[in-house]
Amino acid sequence: MYKSKRVKETFNVSIMLVLILVAFVMFSCKRDEHQQEVAQANLLQYVDPFIGTGFHGHTFPGPVRPHGMLQLSPDTKLNGWDASSGYHYADSTIYGFSHTHLSGTGIGDMGDVLLLPFTGETKDKPIATFNKTDEVAKVGYYAVNFNNYPVQAELATTDRVGIHRYRYSSNDEKRLLLDIGHILQRTWGHSNVYNELEIIDNKTIRGLKHSKGWANDHKVYFYAQFSSPFTLDQAVVDQEIAPEADTYNGKNVYAYLSFAELKKDETLQIKVSISPVDTKGAQLNMETELPDWDFDKVRKDSEAVWNNALQAIKVSTENAANLKVFYTALYHSMIAPMIYQDVDGRYRGMDHKIHQASSDAPNYTVYSLWDTFRALHPLMTIIDEQRSTEWVNNLLLKYQQGDFLPMWPLASNYTATMVGYPAVANIADALAKDLPGIDKALALEAALNSASYKPWLVENTTNERKKGLMPLYNKYVNENKLIPADKIIKSVSFGLEMAYYDWCIAEIARQNNNDSLVSVFKERAKNYIHYFDKETGFMRGKNEDGSWVSPFNPKYSSHERAAYVEGNAWQWTWFVPHDVKGLIDLYGSKEVFSQKLDTLFTTSSEIEGEDASSDITGLIGQYAHGNEPSHHIAYFYSQAGQPWKTQRLVDQILKEFYTPTPEGIIGNEDCGQMSAWYVLNAMGFYQVTPGNPEYTIGRPLFDKVEIPLKSGKTFTIIAENNSPDNKYVQTFYINDIKQEALVFKHDAIKAGSTLKIVMGNQPKNN
Repeated sequence: MYKSKRVKETFNVSIMLVLILVAFVMFSCKRDEHQQEVAQANLLQYVDPFIGTGFHGHTFPGPVRPHGMLQLSPDTKLNGWDASSGYHYADSTIYGFSHTHLSGTGIGDMGDVLLLPFTGETKDKPIATFNKTDEVAKVGYYAVNFNNYPVQAELATTDRVGIHRYRYSSNDEKRLLLDIGHILQRTWGHSNVYNELEIIDNKTIRGLKHSKGWANDHKVYFYAQFSSPFTLDQAVVDQEIAPEADTYNGKNVYAYLSFAELKKDETLQIKVSISPVDTKGAQLNMETELPDWDFDKVRKDSEAVWNNALQAIKVSTENAANLKVFYTALYHSMIAPMIYQDVDGRYRGMDHKIHQASSDAPNYTVYSLWDTFRALHPLMTIIDEQRSTEWVNNLLLKYQQGDFLPMWPLASNYTATMVGYPAVANIADALAKDLPGIDKALALEAALNSASYKPWLVENTTNERKKGLMPLYNKYVNENKLIPADKIIKSVSFGLEMAYYDWCIAEIARQNNNDSLVSVFKERAKNYIHYFDKETGFMRGKNEDGSWVSPFNPKYSSHERAAYVEGNAWQWTWFVPHDVKGLIDLYGSKEVFSQKLDTLFTTSSEIEGEDASSDITGLIGQYAHGNEPSHHIAYFYSQAGQPWKTQRLVDQILKEFYTPTPEGIIGNEDCGQMSAWYVLNAMGFYQVTPGNPEYTIGRPLFDKVEIPLKSGKTFTIIAENNSPDNKYVQTFYINDIKQEALVFKHDAIKAGSTLKIVMGNQPKNN
């Protein structure tokens, strides 16, 4: 009996141990699941909105929703290149919080409808001061404590509404500056056309800021509500104190409000919504998106929206710094283009008439096309195919409304900024990747219009910037002639870019089965040859009589005054992404071509010229990663049979020019282009030629990358033997099939393939 009891007890203990073990395993699994959920839920911890706000990154730290119409951020700098976003990390003053900003551009605009809380009396406009230790920027949230006023300010946003929460921690009079006339880049010609401020009641104000700057005719209607009643202390119209009234209008209007009922440490909340159409639209935007006063809910909703957006790419690595740079870059790539319509679908078109958008064809603005066709839009064709289709269709709609494809559309305005007709690159790439729902015939019509020379289309317009969409450059290109440097500036940059754009048009014509146009534009795509000087090995300016421009110095730059845009001959010689073989042939052999590339990356980084372009930054030799014309060049080594040099350079660029600091973007962010370059290359590949749906393997930073596709499939990249030292590709597989070349097609992404890249510490000629 004793023995059986021991057996029974032993059996019971064993059962208990098994149950405990099962419970432990189940707990561990649940814990692992929880950790995975936490990891996913905490992607926002890897986003630092301050990255890019230092040096010349020109980003802003304030809250914004993905592609949101409203960007609420502090304005710390009003004029100059580093005021392009209204903010620079080195500053310690805040002029106020305005509701529209550009992310990383080289030209400034916006900064509409500014608010600044302050206390006490003032003879001049108040300016707040602050310490960096008292400033916080997170996804969907910004906060700061002022030094010179006992005020804490917090900001959050929906797509079209900004919500402010101010805490006045003293018994001093609690006041607010509401500045409709506030301008960024006044010294660059940004000015007010008309301001209007209308007091509806003691908790509601509405109005209009109509300005003229980079956007020639820009209207921002606003609607503001206050959680506590205000008293209008003073309105100033065109520098004069205005008599008491319900409505104030002029070219420069601002007002001081006070809040007598607000007690010490109570919070004042303010909601401000904007509209490109009218004040009714602004009011409807607020009533629809933010009918209540729940600041914390707005912040949490923004976090949820952003967390969902960032799930577009999931990376695995033990390097926390790389995670921070990567997800901040992905965040920056999802700010522009920006939605540009009211919640009811009304928007202001390129003809400045009011139109109605359909649910499947929303209207957008802020297309930095010359920058973003290179990496941002190719990235989005992978992670957001629907929006990519919307953008192409929206560009075509702008053509229908305004007679031209835009170069850099801003707030329903043509700006004619940068070079050539880059919209055709976006269109060609979307069609090459078989994005659905694009009118191919309309795409070809719009592209041909951009590439034609029909000066009569713009001779009656009073908008000089719209005239820039039909430039004299087109005349020479239409005749298959070089653009003469002694007749027109920027000749080489325009000549090279337009050769590529004409190749894109040939691809659009191919999609339309128009063989005759394919032939015409393939021939025009060879026009880059006009600028190649075999003696020096550079693309050079040539005069109308066929002579080379002399003297010639490939390191010389003169911003906006020379044959090269934002660069020099060293940087521009390589812009032939559509015909690398043809470029190699101009040098005579791959060996000579590679030697020239070697010299690009090893020669002195000195840029010569008294007016050298400030855009030339991020130098390795004369390679300038801080500006877009260089972004594809490292991959030319792969095309010349030396892929290890591509891998080594990409590794260097990823590590040296992108860091988790305010100075962590080496040049203008340019509406997501700099960041998208990092995202693509950190995953391990890059598209050298938008319009050709082929990617080249580079140097993956992460052990594993997963991109969940809308089809339910997952595109996966696995880097074996990956480490900081193992930066060279040894072998490359697609779905376990070894590949002979380090390239793959977009179809492999759509199919949900698995790429396996085996890494090592020694170069290998793949």
